[in-house]
Amino acid sequence: MTQILMPKATAVWLIDNTALTFEQISIFCGLHILEIEGIADGDVASGIRGADPIANGQLVREEIERGEKDATYTLTANVFENTSLANKKGRKKGPRYTPLSRRQDRPDAIAWLVRNHPEIPDSQISKLIGTTKPTISAIRERTHWKMSTINPTDPVSLGLCSQIDLDEVVRKAADKKARMDAKAGIDTSPTLKPVEETVPDAPAPEVSLENLFKPSNQD
Repeated sequence: MTQILMPKATAVWLIDNTALTFEQISIFCGLHILEIEGIADGDVASGIRGADPIANGQLVREEIERGEKDATYTLTANVFENTSLANKKGRKKGPRYTPLSRRQDRPDAIAWLVRNHPEIPDSQISKLIGTTKPTISAIRERTHWKMSTINPTDPVSLGLCSQIDLDEVVRKAADKKARMDAKAGIDTSPTLKPVEETVPDAPAPEVSLENLFKPSNQD
């Protein structure tokens, strides 16, 4: 069975948004059925936001529909042989379409990307989560109208993009920055300073000749 990303968050979403049985969700997510029942009852994963496996590319809608029609059907997760194949499969030019239910989460995702990966250009953030450059600029400059309520959150956990897509964007941005730094002659490799620069010599204690040869008091 293929190990899926964020199994508990995926289970939360499947319980809330599908008619799949607990056993089907248990098998697909690789979790014990008692844990699935606990999630449904609110005793387990109460603070975890559901992750849409369709949005992050782990499952197709047709698989869910088959499972809802047949309680004995075992869902099959999408398997990608490598990152390049995953990026090519189903990829279309232009900004990513974001479901209406997820659009309110985009400012949180932008804030997370700006804080954790400032090297990613606005154009790539726009394509990754389906937003606009003015919105990204407003959040970078802290002038967005929702700034006081924005909670930086991983876009993968919000279901706005797949982990594969995020990793690819981060990798490309890091490679581009490294090339630019090298061209500008900037050395970003960590270096250690010589010991004499980091640990100052302790001054030697002053000892006078008078004290050195002064006889000790005898009782």
